Amino acid sequence: MTYVPMTSRSRHESHRASTPLELFFDLCFVVAVAQAGRQLVHALAEDHVGAGITGYLFVFFGVWWAWMNFTWFASAYDVDDVPYRIATLVQIAGVLIYAAGIPRAFNDNDWTICVLGYVVMRLALTVQWLRAAAGERGPARRTALMYAIGLLVCQAGWVALLAAPEHSRRWLFLALVVIELLIPAVAERSYQTQWHPHHIAERYGLFTIIVLGETIAASTVAVQSAIDEHEALGELLPIAAGGLLLVFAAWWIYFAVPAHDRLRSNREAIPWGYGHYVIFASAAAIGAGLEVAIEHAVGKAHVSALAAHLAVCVPAALFLAFVWLLHSRHFKRGTAQQLVLPLTAVAILACAWAGPLAVLWAGLVASASVAVGVTLADRTRSGA
Repeated sequence: MTYVPMTSRSRHESHRASTPLELFFDLCFVVAVAQAGRQLVHALAEDHVGAGITGYLFVFFGVWWAWMNFTWFASAYDVDDVPYRIATLVQIAGVLIYAAGIPRAFNDNDWTICVLGYVVMRLALTVQWLRAAAGERGPARRTALMYAIGLLVCQAGWVALLAAPEHSRRWLFLALVVIELLIPAVAERSYQTQWHPHHIAERYGLFTIIVLGETIAASTVAVQSAIDEHEALGELLPIAAGGLLLVFAAWWIYFAVPAHDRLRSNREAIPWGYGHYVIFASAAAIGAGLEVAIEHAVGKAHVSALAAHLAVCVPAALFLAFVWLLHSRHFKRGTAQQLVLPLTAVAILACAWAGPLAVLWAGLVASASVAVGVTLADRTRSGA
C-alpha cells in the first residue's frame, strides 16, 4: 500500500460505505460508552441523581465529540493508505486512554487521564488535517488549516483546564465545549468539506446500532447477575421484556426514514450531527436505566420505584423525541403521522408512574408506536 496524496473525495461518489477501519474505530468506542454508562448506573442507584446526570453528560460529550471529529474528517479525506491507517490507530489508542479515565473524571472531577487520551487523539487528527492542507489548494487548504489550528487551540485549553481550581472546572469545561462546537462553523465558513451524505448517515446509523447493542449487553449482564444472586425471575422478566421492546422499537424508529436525503449542506448537516449527542447519550442511558430498574427490583438500588422507572423512561422519551426532531418529522405526511412520536414520548414518560410493570408498559407503548407508524405509512402510500 503506497502513500496517496490527501485530497477531498467526491460528494457524489457511488457505493460509498463504511470501511473496516471505521467499523473497528466505532467498536473501540464501545469501551468508553460502557464506562460512562457504568458510572451512571452507580450514581443513580445510590440516589446521586444530579451529580450522576451531570457527570454522564460531561464524559459522554468527550466520547461523542471525539467520534464526531474523526467521522466527518474521514468522510471527506479517507485515503486508506499506511499513514492514514496509523494515524487512525493512534486515535483509537487515545480513545482507550480516555475510557480508562472516565471513572476518575466522573466521580472525582479528575480529568487528567481523559485529557491525556484527548492529547493523543488530537495530535493524530491534527496531523491528518495538516496532511489534508498539504494536498489541497485555495479555500480547501485554508479550511484544513483552520481545523488544525482550532484543534490545537482547544486542546491547549483542555490541558490548561487541569491547572484550574477544581470548583471552576465544570464552568470552564462548558466554555471549552462551546468553542469546540464553533470550530466547524468557523472553519467551513468559506468552504464546505466534501463529506459524503450517504456515508455520514450510514456512519451515524452504525454508531446508533453499536450504542443500542451496548444497552442490550449491559442489561443482559445485569439480569443474569440478579438471577444468579437473588433468583428473582418473576420481578425481572417484565423489566427484561420491556427493555427489549424499547430497544427494538428504538432501532425500528431510527431507521424508518432515509436520513441522508436531507443532508445536502452544512446548514442541515451540522444541527443534525450535533443533535445526535442527545440520541447517542439517551440510547446508552436506556441501558443504564434498565440496570437501575433491575437493581431496584432485587433491592440493591437505594432509590424509589419511581426514580428507577424514570431512569428508563426519560432517556427512552428523549431518544424518540430527538429522532423525530432531527429527521423523522421531515418525512411524515399529515398531522396523524407527525404526532405519533411526540405523543409516544409523552406516553412513555407517563409509564414511569405505572407501578411495578412500568418498564413493560413503556416497551409496549413503544411497540404500539411502531405498529401505528407502519400502518399510517402504508395507508399514505396506498392513497398516493
